[in-house]
Amino acid sequence: MSIKTVSAPTIARINGIALHAADARVPQDELRQRACTELLRQAAQTAGLLALNDAPTADGVISETAAASIESLIEQSLDVPEPSKEACRRHYAARKNSYRVGERVRVRHILFAVTPGVDVMLLSKRAEAVLLDVRGHDKSGTDRFRDAAREFSNCPSGAEGGELGWLTKEDCAPEFARELFGRIEIGVLARLVHSRFGLHVVEVEEREFGKVQPFEAVRESVAQSLRQQTYITALRQYLSVLAGAALVEGVELAAAATPLVQ
Repeated sequence: MSIKTVSAPTIARINGIALHAADARVPQDELRQRACTELLRQAAQTAGLLALNDAPTADGVISETAAASIESLIEQSLDVPEPSKEACRRHYAARKNSYRVGERVRVRHILFAVTPGVDVMLLSKRAEAVLLDVRGHDKSGTDRFRDAAREFSNCPSGAEGGELGWLTKEDCAPEFARELFGRIEIGVLARLVHSRFGLHVVEVEEREFGKVQPFEAVRESVAQSLRQQTYITALRQYLSVLAGAALVEGVELAAAATPLVQ
């Protein structure tokens, strides 16, 4: 009779500090977020900004004191220079469509909702298959999109063929708006749109392009966008330095596109 050996689950740690309980299954994005936060929490302790007896938790939630100390650490450690007027003008010139007012799109969508416990990989494959199906029928004269929305969509709009009607940027979640506005595409988009609600197959039925605002009217918004980009780059570099000096177990930090701090 053979004996089957079951290996213990890997616990992700930063310098020996566990990021989750032994029996917890934490999504990779959340695990990377916890790892980045723990790197910063420990750096705040090293810098004398946070008491050494500040206790980490196994659920990824840090104390209010730790959060305030991390903010102080980041403020002291990151160099985020003020963008020049020339840099703002270049940014504006390259992204004029992002500064339109009055832009509207008439949209249909098919939502594949990401809910607790759902197999995201399987859900993504299902959404991709539906995307290919409706794009294949996009110019066939049949309304496959309507039928697919009624069959697959987890949004109440599915009963109406996925119709969302006319939308402005303000009507949408920011991550959804980024994929719809400041573009020229009409028809079923060639990509899935990811939002906090899940994965969307999207069809843009009509566009009203609105009017581009002059540079001086949006200069501060442009500058803020550049500040945010510089901040994210600096924070990513700083976390990379911290990770390089730390013992990192069970989590791949290089895969984090943007470091998130709780």
